[in-house]
Parts: sequence; C-alpha cells; structure tokens
Amino acid sequence: MILIERELMAYSPSIDNMTSLALLSHAESVPGKPFVFASASMRELVRTVQQVARSNAAVLITGESGSGKELVARALHQYSLRCNNPWIDINSGALPEHLVESELFGYEKGAFSGAESTKQGLFELAHTGTLFLDEIAELEPRTQVKLLRVLDGTPHYRLGGVRKVWVDVRVIAATCRDLGEVMRQGAFRRELYYRLSQIHLKVPPLRERPEDIRPLAELFLREAAPASTFSTQALEALQRYSWPGNVRELRNVVVAAGVLAGGPEITLADLPSEVNAQVGAPSCATPTRLKEMEQEMIIQALAKTGGSSQLAAAMLGISKRTLSRKLKRYEIEDAPCKAA
Repeated sequence: MILIERELMAYSPSIDNMTSLALLSHAESVPGKPFVFASASMRELVRTVQQVARSNAAVLITGESGSGKELVARALHQYSLRCNNPWIDINSGALPEHLVESELFGYEKGAFSGAESTKQGLFELAHTGTLFLDEIAELEPRTQVKLLRVLDGTPHYRLGGVRKVWVDVRVIAATCRDLGEVMRQGAFRRELYYRLSQIHLKVPPLRERPEDIRPLAELFLREAAPASTFSTQALEALQRYSWPGNVRELRNVVVAAGVLAGGPEITLADLPSEVNAQVGAPSCATPTRLKEMEQEMIIQALAKTGGSSQLAAAMLGISKRTLSRKLKRYEIEDAPCKAA
C-alpha cells in the first residue's frame, strides 16, 4: 500500500476556531499514529521527506525525545519505492549490549548458549525494505564497526555463521543526542556518522512550532474522549506551555485530561499544575527553565514508579540508558532508583 495523503483540511479561526492542519496517515503502516501539523517548519520538513524518500540514501533524523522522529521515518518509508516491502524497526538503546549484534545480524544454531535454532537478523528481515535504527547513539563500538561494513554494501556473517549474507536495505537512523558531542567523547565512530547522515533531517521541538499544539491537542482529545472539548483557558494554557517532552508529553496530558475530566469540557483544573501555571506567562521557557522541568519530570517519574529506572524510562518515553545519563547530568544519582 502507498501512503495516503489526505486533503489539506483548512480550519480558520472563523470556522470552529481551529487552525489549518495536514493529516498524513496510513491504515497499515502507521497504525494509530497520524502525522498532524500546521506550522511552516513542519510543512517544509514534509516536503523534504517527499523529495528524499524516493532515493536510497541513508537518512539521519535528529530531534528531541518525543518530537516525532519515528513518524518522519515511517513517512520516508511510505513515500519510498520500498513502501510495499518490509518496515523493520529497533530501539538500539532498549536491548542489552550483548543482544544488539545478534538481533541486527542474526545467528546460527549453536552459536552461543541458548541458540537452539538459526535466527535471521533484522537486516535480513528488512531485505528490499527499510530498517529504522532508533537511538542510534546507543550502539556499542564493536557493533558500529559491523554496521558500517553492511552500510557500505559488504555482505555479513550471522553470529557463528560460515556463509555470508547480502542484503538490500535502506537504513534510517534517529537519535535525540548531539552526535557531534558523542563523537568528541569517542563513543561514536565519525565514519559511521558520515555514512548514516547522507541526508540529515531535523525535527523541530514542539515549543518552536506552537501552531501545531492546538491541532495536535484536538486530535488527541478526539481519540481519547470524542464528546469532550477544551475551554478557552485550557487551550491557552496548552499553547503557552513549553512542552519539554514534546508531542509525547502533549498526548499524555490530553489523554489523561480527557479520561479524568469531571465533565464534557476540559478546563484548567483538569490540566497538570505545570501546564496551567503557564497561563499569562511568556510562551517559551528559557533553557535553564527547560532543564529544571526535565529534571522535575524525571524525579516525578521515579517517585510514581517507586524508584524503578526501567518503569520511569518507559513512562518518560526514553531508554534506560538515556535515563541513567540524565540522572548523572542532573546530579541526582542518589535518587531512590532501583535497578529494575
């Protein structure tokens, strides 16, 4: 199936007080994840995606956590000539280091303890299609070397294998980290960065495209509570908040409000205190304030999960490694964080 681009819906302030938006969705490949935007920056990004998609160039997508990198990756696949072929994705930071290589490249029966049968790797499963490597900065150095060889067109061996496997795969990678800084730290190979970033797409954070907040919030509310609406003050609060967790945080706030609201109208009282406190304040927070909010979100997530770093990371929509890194950055290693 090919990506269905629905007609641009033009909602002006005089018609239901909504902004214009474009909705890109695909019933099979993007289930439950519509791509909604109204800002000029996202329109330009989507135009670039349409241009880039039909090439076989590797694409690196960068942007803050929760900003929509996976949706951009899926759109690249659906607009491509590979759209009828496999879409395979993996979060590189979600697997233990010793499993990443076997997941990517597969293994032969008896390659290691527990390998009771031959298993194809994700590269093989994605043959003639697209492989999406999320959190690419989390790959260990040894796996980076093997990945680089495969990207250069070199056939690879499964773990324990004696026969080379050749694949035709379009690779899309994503990260919320600054790969330049990661390279300076010696944790990411420079040649792999250049190979992955033949095309570099940057997804702007939600605070830099406030025009998208309202149509996104309206969409999420229709999904969670179709009979509910936002009060004027609630919408104002949503639009003024800086959304350090980006679209993922907006969805969570709106879904919670829609489910827990006492009536059909979502009011200020139904929104979290950090959101409704922004009413009357400047629409963009300072970098220092954003760091403070992120730190507070981490502390709250740990408190709500009883100190479980695994559950807290899942709640925040980041990998456990990313959470550990942020704990060190904000010097809150002593938080009651269990290793679960």
